Amino acid sequence: MIRQPIICVMGHVDHGKTTLLDKIRNSTIAAKEAGGITQHIGASEVPISIVEKICGPMLKASGSKITIPGLLFIDTPGHEAFTNLRKRGGSVSDLAILVVDITKGFEPQTIEAINILREYKTPFIVAANKVDLITGWNSAKTSSIMESLKQQNSYVTAELDKRMYELMGKLGELGFSSERFDRITDFKTELAIVPLSAKTGEGIAELLMLVTGLSQKFLEMKLSIEVNGPGKGSILERKEITGLGMTVDVILYDGTLHVNDTIAFATPDSVATAKIKALLKPKPLHEMRESASKFRQVDSVYAASGVKISGNGLDEALPGSPIIQVVDNNYAEQIKAEIGDVFAADDKGVVLKADSIGSIEALTRLLKAEGFSISKKGLGDVTKRDILDAFSMHATDPKGAAVIAFNVNVDSEASDTARYSGIKIIEGSIIYKIIDDYKAYVEEIEKLSKEQMEKDVIFPAEIHILRDSCFRVSHPAIFGMTVISGRVKPGDVIMNEDGEVIGRVKGIQNDKTPVDSAKKGDTMAMSMDEPTFGRQIKDDDVLYTRVRDSDEKLLLYKAPDLLDDDEKALLNKIIGIKKLAKGEQ
Repeated sequence: MIRQPIICVMGHVDHGKTTLLDKIRNSTIAAKEAGGITQHIGASEVPISIVEKICGPMLKASGSKITIPGLLFIDTPGHEAFTNLRKRGGSVSDLAILVVDITKGFEPQTIEAINILREYKTPFIVAANKVDLITGWNSAKTSSIMESLKQQNSYVTAELDKRMYELMGKLGELGFSSERFDRITDFKTELAIVPLSAKTGEGIAELLMLVTGLSQKFLEMKLSIEVNGPGKGSILERKEITGLGMTVDVILYDGTLHVNDTIAFATPDSVATAKIKALLKPKPLHEMRESASKFRQVDSVYAASGVKISGNGLDEALPGSPIIQVVDNNYAEQIKAEIGDVFAADDKGVVLKADSIGSIEALTRLLKAEGFSISKKGLGDVTKRDILDAFSMHATDPKGAAVIAFNVNVDSEASDTARYSGIKIIEGSIIYKIIDDYKAYVEEIEKLSKEQMEKDVIFPAEIHILRDSCFRVSHPAIFGMTVISGRVKPGDVIMNEDGEVIGRVKGIQNDKTPVDSAKKGDTMAMSMDEPTFGRQIKDDDVLYTRVRDSDEKLLLYKAPDLLDDDEKALLNKIIGIKKLAKGEQ
């Protein structure tokens, strides 16, 4: 049997992913999402009758016969489609639509989506959205972009071509040969771009036609399923429904499930099973997150489908967990193999709490890409234990002394503990924003840490005592000096060329005004309590700061960016002076 293809809609924030599906579904899912951005995978089944209705004239003209039963669209920020919706060896998605705002071009999440698609070897089509924003565009009452283009003036079509070539150029840089869909001669070697407007509907017909045609032509073997085979899928969401109890929303990608079948899935601690009491299918053109009245009960469901499952024992089922129909005793090993090392953590780093396995994996991917470590991962609300775990990071990884809470609550005890322990809790329900918020927090921590380091660390400095510039001989000795290299500040310990300690800098003045430090090229007055001018210090002496051993290690290995090349060379010279003074070779 041929199943309907699973099509993932991806793209940068606000480029029109959900609006595109809304136009097809004639629904308003976008308005229900946090920030207008789809944060959790939603599934919408579009029956082939709707495709035929929208693409009617083109289908008739092409003489094509549609053999697939419909299209199953997955609307997601991108990452979750390849974490929640996964199976061993690749992605559940058969095809992707990459939505790009033609007026803005490629943005960060566009590149990220392409990298994911390339990694999972998933074929995709580019939907060049928002053509209606091109200056002079005349919106036509048609779902066909080709019909609409006939009504545009030459300036508009030239501007569209220019923007299309810009997209093609960027795709070329990323290693893809692409062309406008109607100019392609070989869909196996060229990536199709469909100009459209999700707002007006122009281009929707060609997009659906292309998705349907490519699915039938190139994915026929992949879409063939054994109807009576054991059901396999991914849990999108867990929720309690009045009259049904606890339910899970599932994308079934293989086989068939029946009422009374037993399914296995992951829980926070292990693997559990449940017996299916009811299977509920979303009605055509209705999205799975809508109310129970939008569903109908069925005795069985086969891939590919979105289905709500009711059954005893689902209370701890993890969103993002694979589900499999239990047919033997190997189900636990199969589930564990599917999940892999999602919850593996580092020795240091931030504490991460999220609402699903998919969110954990997506956030881990993004945090790792930014070079961040994660010391603990978990599902569910933030607890006092999480705050204490983050607090333990202060000594080894200050930027890890924080908790990222994605789409989960913070209990009152955790909130109080965070307040008096100084632990930062970064909360959010938009995946990209919470990463940006954590990056901003880390940058602030590093800035404060750097400022504190510059106050506490003794930096390398080489200073020359000016001739005839002694203002006071002792208690304190005050004299003129020039910084040859490096930087010196009050509190620094000073030594001579033999490594003998002269004393500590009491103060530095510029035209009788105290200053915090003096750097290379500065000529100022310095005061020191310990030495007597003419004995320990003389005209034309060259003195050095005595950098502490702990500061040497910090400046050489932990924070080398605090020194320029001249200062690094000077530090090595000072280290050599100290070794000779100790009698070290």
